[in-house]
Parts: sequence; C-alpha cells; structure tokens
Amino acid sequence: MTRFEPLGDATSRHDDRLPDPMGSLIDRDRPIDFTFEGVAYRGFQGDTIASALAANGRLLLSRSFKYHRPRGPLTLAGHDANTLVQLPDEPNVLADAQPIIPGLAVMGQNYSGSLDHDRDMKLGKLSRFMPVGFYYRAFYKPWGIWKYWEPLIRRKAGLGHYDLEARGEYHDKAYRFTDVMVVGGGPAGLEAALTAAEAGVRVLLVEQQPRLGGALTYARFDTEGRRGEALRASLVAAVEAHDNIDILCEATCNGWFSDNYLPVIQGQRMYKVRARECIVASGSFDQPAVFRNNDLPGVMLASAAQRLMRHYAVRPGKRAVILTGNDDGYLAALDLHEQGIEVAALVDMRQDADDADLANAIDVLGIPRHLNHTVYEALHDKRLHRVTGVELRHIAGMGEVGGGGLTLACDLLCMSAGYMPVYQLLCQAGGRLGYDEESAGFTLGGLPAHLHVAGSVNGFHDLGKVLRDGTRAGAAAARALGRNAPEVSAEAPCLRTNFPWPIFAHPKGKEFVDLDEDLQIRDIVNATRHGYRDIQLVKRFSTVGMGPSQGRHSALPTARLVARATGRSIAETGVTTARPPFGAETLAHLAGRAFDPFRQTPMHRRHVELGARLVPAGTWQRPAFYPTPEGVLERNRCMQAEACHVREQVGIIDVSTLGGLEIRGPDAAEFINRLYTFGFLKQPVGRTRYAVMTNEQGVVIDDGVSCRLGEHHFYVTATTSGAPGVHQSMLQWNAQWRLEVDIANVTSAFAAVNVAGPLSRRVLEKVCHDPDLSAGAFPYLALREGHVGDIPARLLRVGFVGELGYEIHVPSRYGESLWDRLMEAGREFDIRPFGVEAQRLLRLEKGHVIIGQDTDGMSHPGEIGLTWAVNRSKPFFVGRRAVDILDAQPPRRRLVGFKLPLDGPRPLEGHLVLEGDRITGNVTSCERSNSVGAIIGLAYAGADKATPGSRITLRVEGSQDVQAEVVALPFFDPDNARQEL
Repeated sequence: MTRFEPLGDATSRHDDRLPDPMGSLIDRDRPIDFTFEGVAYRGFQGDTIASALAANGRLLLSRSFKYHRPRGPLTLAGHDANTLVQLPDEPNVLADAQPIIPGLAVMGQNYSGSLDHDRDMKLGKLSRFMPVGFYYRAFYKPWGIWKYWEPLIRRKAGLGHYDLEARGEYHDKAYRFTDVMVVGGGPAGLEAALTAAEAGVRVLLVEQQPRLGGALTYARFDTEGRRGEALRASLVAAVEAHDNIDILCEATCNGWFSDNYLPVIQGQRMYKVRARECIVASGSFDQPAVFRNNDLPGVMLASAAQRLMRHYAVRPGKRAVILTGNDDGYLAALDLHEQGIEVAALVDMRQDADDADLANAIDVLGIPRHLNHTVYEALHDKRLHRVTGVELRHIAGMGEVGGGGLTLACDLLCMSAGYMPVYQLLCQAGGRLGYDEESAGFTLGGLPAHLHVAGSVNGFHDLGKVLRDGTRAGAAAARALGRNAPEVSAEAPCLRTNFPWPIFAHPKGKEFVDLDEDLQIRDIVNATRHGYRDIQLVKRFSTVGMGPSQGRHSALPTARLVARATGRSIAETGVTTARPPFGAETLAHLAGRAFDPFRQTPMHRRHVELGARLVPAGTWQRPAFYPTPEGVLERNRCMQAEACHVREQVGIIDVSTLGGLEIRGPDAAEFINRLYTFGFLKQPVGRTRYAVMTNEQGVVIDDGVSCRLGEHHFYVTATTSGAPGVHQSMLQWNAQWRLEVDIANVTSAFAAVNVAGPLSRRVLEKVCHDPDLSAGAFPYLALREGHVGDIPARLLRVGFVGELGYEIHVPSRYGESLWDRLMEAGREFDIRPFGVEAQRLLRLEKGHVIIGQDTDGMSHPGEIGLTWAVNRSKPFFVGRRAVDILDAQPPRRRLVGFKLPLDGPRPLEGHLVLEGDRITGNVTSCERSNSVGAIIGLAYAGADKATPGSRITLRVEGSQDVQAEVVALPFFDPDNARQEL
C-alpha cells in the first residue's frame, strides 16, 4: 500500500482557509500571532488554539496520559481530553475551547523531551506489563517497596504545572431568578424558549457555545445543505428579538440541585439561578467507533470535521474516509466533498442507508460506499503523528470481522457511530437511564416535577421532530406556570441513529474505549474477569470515565462491553452515576467574590453613629470595638479599654444576634430535656439554666441558656451562628418524637443587650421599676419579666463576662429605644458600649468556651470541661450513648487554660501545641489580659498535660517555641463572687 502523504507536520506551517461562508466564528480581518511549543503561528480572531493550529497543518496537540501516544482533536467542542495544553499560568486548558489572543504562548504537556519526540512513548511497548488495575497489585509487595516507587510515580504523575507566582483574576457570583430556564441553545432549546416566551413567561436561555443554534451552526440536514442555516437564522432572530428571553452564551449549566437551583458559569462569573421550570435541551454527544489506533491525530468525529469547516474555515484533511453507523455520516461526506476534500470511501457499518436519496446523492458524486464494513485498523506514519490510511474489513457478526481486508490511503478519518444523550443534569435530578434495544440508544425517564426535556437528549434526531419536541416542552413549562399554551402531544422517536455494536477488537490491541485513560477493550473485559461485574466497580477498578471528559465518549461502549462480558443486557448494566459538576470548575469560581447577605440588629444605626468597627458574626454585622474617648480606633487598645471599663464600672453590648427559640406545649420540658445534656424537667419557673447540645456522635454543637417562663413555656438562646442549625435540629427531632410542642425561631422578633459591670444594677434601677432588682429578689441565674420604662422585657441574670450582669430581651421594635434609655440612665455612671472583641476577652478570663472557636468536630463534653453540664441520672438525651462511650475511653486530649508572661510573644489561634516533634493540639483562644496580668489562652493538649502546673510547648510566629504554664480555670475571679453580687 502507498501511504498518503500527511497534510503537514510540526514544521510545515500555512493557513489556507476555506472561502466564505465557511468560518462563521472567525474574523479574517483581524489576524492574531501566537506560539505553540516555541514556534510562531498565525490565526484569526475567533479561532481556538486547536483550530488555528489545524489551519496551519498541526493536529498533534498532546500526549496521552498513560502511554504518551500522540493525540489530536476529537470533538472540536471541548468535550475530550485530547487537546489539553499548558498556558503560562494555567495547565490542562482545552485547546479546542480556548480562544487565541495576541502573544499567547502555548505549550504541550505530559511529555519527556519534546511533544513531537516524546521519550516516554516507549511505555506503550510495555503495555502488557501494565494491565488494568496493575497499580492496585504492584506497589505494595514486598513490604517497604513503596518508598522506592513513590518518587518515580510522583515525577511521572500529574498533567501540566502551576505558576505559583501567578495572581488570580477577579471572579464573582450573581443571583438570577427566572420563570423558565432552558439549557441548550440548539433547535429544540430555541423552539422551547420561543414557545414559553410567547405564553408570557420570562425565559433564561443558556448556551455553552459562542453562537446560538447548536448543531444548526455546523451540521447538514438535507442533501442541498440549505435547511440548517435558514432555520437557524429565523429561530435566532426571533429569540434575540423577544423581550421575554434573556440569553447567556458561552455559559455552562454545571449542575442541577433541588428545586431547579442551577449554577451557570459564564466567563469569570458564576450565576446561581433559581428557575420555577427548567427545560433541558442539552443535545447529545457524537460517539466514536472503537477499532485499532482509533486515537491517532486525524481520526475525529464527523461533527468535529464539520465544525472545523463551518466554524473556522479549516480543511480537516485532503483525503477522507467516513466511517458511519447512521445517515449523518452521509451528510458529513457531502460537506467534505462540497469543500473540495476528496472522500476516498464512505464505510457504512449497516446494510444500507435509511434515506435512499442520501445514498443516491453519494453515488452520483462517485464516492465509493462499502456497506456492512468497518474500519478494522487505522494506519499511521512511523511516529504515529497522523493517520495515513485505513484497513477495511467486512462485518461478519457482532464485533467480528472477516478476513482479506482492503487498505485505503487517507489523512482524515471521520466517525459517526451514534449518539449518547447529554444526560448528566437529568440524572443529577433523579432521572433514570434506560436502554432501547431497537434504537440501540439510551432513553431517559423518571424526571421530577418542573423539569422538562426536549430534543436529541430526549431521543429525537429528525429535525422536524426535534422542533416539535421543543414546542411541546416549552408549552408544558408555560402551562405549569398557569399560562395558556397549546397542548402538544408527545411523539415516539423513530429515527435510528446508533449502530448497535461499533466495537471491533484487534489481536494487537490499541482499540481505545477511553482515550483519557488509555483504556483498551481488553482492559474493560479483564476488569469484569477480576470480579468487578457492576459498572460502578468497573469504573473504580479501571478508572474508565474518570478522566476530564467524564465518560462522554466511553460510557456507552463500556456499558456494552460490560453487559456482554457479564451476560446481562445493557439496560441492566447501565452507566455510572452522574454527579455535579458537569464540567471542570476552577477554585476561583468557587471562591470568587460572593454575595454574603448580612443581617443588622435593631440597634445597628446606633453603633454606626458611635463609629464602631463592624465585623461579620455568622450572618450578622456586629460591633467589634468602639473608638476610645480620645477617638482612637485600634483593636487592641479599644478592646483592653472596653474590657477594663466593664470590670471597673459598667458597659453595654448588643447581643440581639443570639438565637432565640420559643418552645411551648405540654411536652415542652420533656422536649428540652431530650435535646440538651442537663436536666430540665424540674427546672423552676423563673430560673435559667446552662444548656449544652450534642449531636448523635456526642460532639458539642451548640450551647445557650434555657429560660423557663411557664410550666409549658421555655425560651432558649443559641449561639449567633448556630441558631438556624439548632432550630432545624429541633424540627427534625420532633418530626420523629411527635411531642406536643410548638417550636418557633424568634431570633428576629427580639432585640437584646447585656448590661454588665459592678454598677449595672444601679443603671437598671433608674429605668426598671419592676421587677425588684435587689440581690435577694433577683439572684444570679434568675429570670424575671418586667419593664424597662414602658418597654416589656425579659431580664436574665447571667454571667458570661464574669461580672454582675443583666441580659435584657425586648420586642425588636423597641431595640433603639431600649439602647437610648439605658445609655441615658447610665450617663452618670459613665456607661460605655463594648464590642465582641472585649466580650471574648472577658469570657476568656472566665474560661468560658465559645462553641465553634474552642471546639471542633470531635469535641465532646469531657474534653472541654463540661462534664458538670451533663445529667447522668436522666435516661436519654441526644448523643447520650456516644458521650458515655467517649467518657469511658482513655482521654487523648483536654482543653486547658495556659498562661505566658505579659511581655512575651502572643500565640495566635491555630498555633500548634507540641510534645517533642509530635503535634498534640492547637491554640483555640489567646489574648493579653490586663486584669490577669498575663497572656492567657485555651488550647488542646495531651491529657497528661491537663494538670495545673504542667508545661506545654507552643510554636508561635517565626517557628519560635515557648513554654506555657497550664493553670486552673477560670483565670479571673475563681470564686465567681463578682457575677453573683
């Protein structure tokens, strides 16, 4: 056989574009220069890296993951990993989706030596020693061998490299709400959007590609080649002119979450869309055939060749062979011929075409047709840089071929073996895939309410029926929203587009099922022979579908192979679970600036007027500290001054952010008793009690104060950030317990302040005439209902900051009035506001923990010194069994208090606690305390270091180790005399 001379190689550069109207995405008047592998190339505005290189005769773009085989474009749509390249500041960029820009420097990746001459390509010759799953069995014997393998594997692992000096670009998020969101701007999506919009609803149309139209932008739908473009022009014009339709192009809907919560990524923004109705018209993925060397550069999907021509005016080759299992291959052959590309043969795996007119059109052009034949092997040049020919064989049976093949020279091999619905979003929503043996394709069913499907993803491939299905889905969505829309009956798909078995094993292998992972037919079959018969286990053992393309082209052939190997049907075998995201998400998209809605307390304006520095606390804005009387606004100075003033005189802090939950009903006491660790059945009316909440694993998750207002009425506070979770837990548990209680989250219904300090009673006595505030009538931990002036209030004697204090809760509409009256009443006592920084210092001096700061996901009551808050006599509370088990085990760590000299380095939260070279814990809270005259803090340390007088090693800034003394808690006023005045 005489091999056909390849179109070009890495050194032959030219840009011979097809004439108009080819090249719909490029601007020929705006050339762009860039480099690939250090060689200069020129493309046009609108070109991708892959299309510009293809126009210059370069198809070799990357090397495969395992065997380092040469790879070129497969889909030209960003759906495969063959085009992964390295940019200066970003690896693993899809060259067929990344536009070129002036001066762009592009490199290949995953090679040793050069992209054209990769020394690691010799790994392909060792493939027999690297069977599927070999890594599970090769690197752990004999004992200790892993330490020798690890450095080698680490050098070879990974694709691309990061520039650690690169600075991330701005990314953000936005929220959108719409009546109907349509995913996919192809013919079905356009028709669905128009139908819904005409019914009067707002529509958001999301399209992944730069232009609306989907397959209408590149595919051929009739022998004359006019229908697609004419239909696209009319549909797009109508959509763009409609006032009810908003369009997002170059945008990807990356997942489906409950109630049509849909993340959409466009450029550097992530939209969080909430749609009342959603229509998925996502289309379908072209499927390749599986034969020897089906991964060579120049072997591509027929749709990829059509995209190259129609989108970028690029000739994909000079002499083509078409391998097809449907009539779309015939249409692609007409496109290639029309653009001056010689079609050496049309190889049809079927007995004949379904459309006799198409077959006749091919025959009239003199294109040889080989019916009931397949490509058995793609031939190549010495370096495998380009397909140079094919060997054809007669199909003798399912996956079997006859002898005596025919060889043909070509530099382009186009495949159209069938289609796979883009099912990912639909399966994430709970849809189920079925397999229809007659059409040899997957079907979708079991969709939830308010989610609709249309077009080829729904099994329709005839253009007329695709449009009708779009009309049906759009009308159904509009009717679900109460609008008048025509009732369009659903039709059954009838056009067969999938060849049932386009998989042909070769004795020499290299018939790739998954090009991402270099997996061959034998790898999938051998996985089942190892006992992994379930498709999910085959995936995990072989890694099929785990590469960047996520099974877009490997799921269907894998299901067929596993079904055959295990003696089951393809419907019984199924495909692996589809999970979000649909496409790769960058960390920048996830971490980009978000909208953080925050809440403001009823006294917020007063804090602003006082010049407070505001900080986020959960979902709230709270004052961190206030300016000093001298006007200084510096954290440490303000915090120390405020704390000192509370200790010596009186201060006031806004605590409206504390969660408030009302529990009413005959079973209220029993309900509280089950949820919290202390005993509450006998809690007296008019008293408060510290309440600790644990989860089923015995971990402390919240704390607060239980206030008994009546026999069947409790008011329970929760932490600022924990209130929503506590409320949710209460509802969840009572859904199981069915106790007679009413649970209400009244956080926003109340405003609250804490007036604390030795003079706090004298301040309140000026404005509060009921109840009696004397120590005997209103002792520590008591609860009273009364008035502040004429404002109805709940007053709690609590001591979180360790001073005589009153927590006052009033209806939120009285918040500012309460603040003003107390500030006025305290004027003669020099009352001053204090913020959360001073509050945290004051509570630290008392050794009080803050849940979430001094606790983590493993902290149980025994570790943090709260065993006194656990009632051992009651039979049950949530987490009781786990708490008992944990307490019975030898302790591994304890939360301890420590001291350091006041003038020494201050450990920060998160700094390590060490014992030799072993990490035993971390600092959770630490501040300088003028009241104690030392640096004080809380830290987790080994249980053997929990005794007062022990020494622990703390590693502070600059890798300096300091020795801290473990002391008994509290640090200040150990007899608690001040808070019980």
